[in-house]
Amino acid sequence: MLQDNLIYIVIIAVIGAIALAINYFISQREYNTTAKHERLDWLRKQTFNTLDAIATLKAAGCKPEILEKLNNHAMVQIEEISQLAPDSDLMTQVNNQKETADRTAPGQGVFNSDKDLKRFQIYINFTEKLLNQMLKKGKLSPLLAENYGQELYWLNISIVADAHIHQAQQFITQDEKPLALSHLKHAKAVIVRAMVPQQKKQPKLDLIQPQITAIQPRKTNHRGALEDSIDNFLK
Repeated sequence: MLQDNLIYIVIIAVIGAIALAINYFISQREYNTTAKHERLDWLRKQTFNTLDAIATLKAAGCKPEILEKLNNHAMVQIEEISQLAPDSDLMTQVNNQKETADRTAPGQGVFNSDKDLKRFQIYINFTEKLLNQMLKKGKLSPLLAENYGQELYWLNISIVADAHIHQAQQFITQDEKPLALSHLKHAKAVIVRAMVPQQKKQPKLDLIQPQITAIQPRKTNHRGALEDSIDNFLK
């Protein structure tokens, strides 16, 4: 009798252990599935943002070295997606987005509307944050990080100024000279205030100033040189 009870106890213990093992296996599989889905969701957002940044900055004429850093970052993410979900719709979407970024013509983008400018600046900010992360992780030297930051800063300034110039030209064709002049002065102010060396600003200023002069010719007067200099700055 005692032996029978021991057998029953052993059987119950074995069944319990098997049940616990099965439950653990199921729980672990569910956990792994959830973790995989969360990781893929994060990778999807990061990869699309990176590829969109590449396309947008490439269209704006961003330096190839910066685009290469972004592309390398995107390829690491795409490789992980291919391992986690090789035959998924996500993989197809990512490949299509990568092809779009690759086909984008350098420096051919037009950022004239407020919506276009906002989108461009979103990806400038995204890229700056990404480069800072690379710096913290030792994937980018401090010197390169500073150089790339300055390049992105000037690219942003240039695109904003170019947008004002384009809008001014549109108003000129509509014979709206006061509005055109306002946009040209905004473009000049953006360039003048930029914290970059003068030689970097000068080509833009040389482009803007003649257009301002053409719309608002300088009046002949006998005022002092200081007043003339102030007028030239404000024009």
